[in-house]
Amino acid sequence: MEKKKVTLSIAIAVYNEEANLDACLASVAAIADEIVVVDGGSTDSTRAIAKKHTNKIIQTDNPPIFHINKQKAIAACTGDWILQLDADEVIPEDLLAEIVRIISNKQETNGYYIPRKNYFWGRWMRRGGQYPDYVIRLVRRGKARFPAKTVHEQIEVEGGVGHLVHPMLHYSYKTRGDYWKKADTYTSLTAMELVNRKENQLYLFIQYYLIKPVMTFVSLYIRHKGFMDGLTGFEFALYSALHFPIAYHKYLKLI
Repeated sequence: MEKKKVTLSIAIAVYNEEANLDACLASVAAIADEIVVVDGGSTDSTRAIAKKHTNKIIQTDNPPIFHINKQKAIAACTGDWILQLDADEVIPEDLLAEIVRIISNKQETNGYYIPRKNYFWGRWMRRGGQYPDYVIRLVRRGKARFPAKTVHEQIEVEGGVGHLVHPMLHYSYKTRGDYWKKADTYTSLTAMELVNRKENQLYLFIQYYLIKPVMTFVSLYIRHKGFMDGLTGFEFALYSALHFPIAYHKYLKLI
């Protein structure tokens, strides 16, 4: 009896990603049996670019917690395995080969962490918690989902989770402007979460103006050796620490 081919779906949610989407989808074309794109109402050429690679495009709105659309993409996939990607990620050939090998072998594992190399305004980060930056992206269909509750959550997998060796490339912030554009979204979401938590004002002030910024900077720059990435490592640690007072300032405007 001929062995049944194991199929792979690519799941991706996008919003105004014309600068990144073509490279992302082209990088997985050789192994994708299906590409599912959920478009949150893009106003640029994102949808036209997606049509070059797939006919399975789902139009929807653009919710503040973007994992809602990522889950829609996962739910629409029909492959045995699903590779969930962001538009600013690219899969190199060595990782493509590893993915094919993994899903072709019979196993009990239902999901895999993939390491990421993160690109920050001109250089690949080596430290500061940015490499290896493990994220769960390869999952067995029906065994994983996004809770879609917070902005930085991982996919939840039912059963065992393994680790792949070769990294994906994450062109996260090509410029400092890219960073602050995304940071504006993330800090606004954090501010909304603080409103919903209804915590003591003094406690939140101490946490978000003092404790969290200091702990974040020390963790990224000292503990995770961000200083080895030079000025970029310092900037990344500092900007990450500033997330908390900025979010708290937005929170004060909402209450």
